[in-house]
Amino acid sequence: MEPKVSLKAIYAPSEDVVAREVQGEFIIIPITSGGGDDAIFTLNEFGRAIWDKLDRKKNLKEVANCLSSEFDAPGGEIEEDVSGLVKELLKKKILVKI
Repeated sequence: MEPKVSLKAIYAPSEDVVAREVQGEFIIIPITSGGGDDAIFTLNEFGRAIWDKLDRKKNLKEVANCLSSEFDAPGGEIEEDVSGLVKELLKKKILVKI
């Protein structure tokens, strides 16, 4: 089942993962097993910027607005990219909806 992503919702990292920067790469590691995909996940610069803004306070619309000015890109484009990454991270149980 595909997770539904809402720009009005707040998302945060799962308590079942650890995120670290290692040798210039930002990696997310599951700390529990048996949930399906237990592989290490890496984020690029934009993905890391999204991750850093998921602070349990801002909804995705607010995250996208921050990133739109930070990356000087159209809001609609940023919203699509943010929603796409959040959907992928929800599927992998790396993020949870608050």
